[in-house]
Amino acid sequence: MTEGQAMRRAIITGGQSGLGAACAVRLRADGVEVITFDVSPDADHQVDVTDAAAVDAAVAAVGAVDILVNSAGIIGPNKPLWEIGLDEWKQTFAVNVHGLFSVTRAVIPGMVERGWGRIVSMASMAGKDGNPNLSAYSASKAAVIGMTKSLGKELAKTGVIANAIAPAVIATPMNASTSPEVLAHITSLIPMGRVGRAEEVAALVAWLASDECSFSTGSVYDISGGRATY
Repeated sequence: MTEGQAMRRAIITGGQSGLGAACAVRLRADGVEVITFDVSPDADHQVDVTDAAAVDAAVAAVGAVDILVNSAGIIGPNKPLWEIGLDEWKQTFAVNVHGLFSVTRAVIPGMVERGWGRIVSMASMAGKDGNPNLSAYSASKAAVIGMTKSLGKELAKTGVIANAIAPAVIATPMNASTSPEVLAHITSLIPMGRVGRAEEVAALVAWLASDECSFSTGSVYDISGGRATY
């Protein structure tokens, strides 16, 4: 933030744990006012992103925001596709896709009106490669990538930028719920031979949410320890 520039305001969904919490720490350190949305009662706004009416009400209550970090997400079922129940599949999409859509849709008009905005959405390497026994999660993150690519083009001349991040395995509480076999497989795909750290992802988010990121939109940034192949 440059001298004399007004403090930016950010909403971070899933901001009380994992990547969202790391992003909150980093953006606050960079001088950004952070407002967390989370199902946790410790959040600034206790919001379930699958409840579109609650999302709209919370965004209206917050007022003008410059930055949105879409970090709320769930792993979903750890099993072959043909063993997944329809309710499990729907719930994964309800959080990872429909919830992200609801929050993003709610903040865009204000950003466009003010002529500046940064939207950063958490996708995953799974959305590119497809992780075995994580088909619901992989499909939902592929949807985030597709949405971001379209949105970036729609907003390209507005001053509002939308990008996505595709991490490989990151050490977060969410991955603690992944079965050991699946976790071992997806970690073995990383040439660096280790999982990522949440603060490494937060550093990339901080740049994507800044004025320095000015000629990139509708893009997907891999942070994968070398796993990414395209």
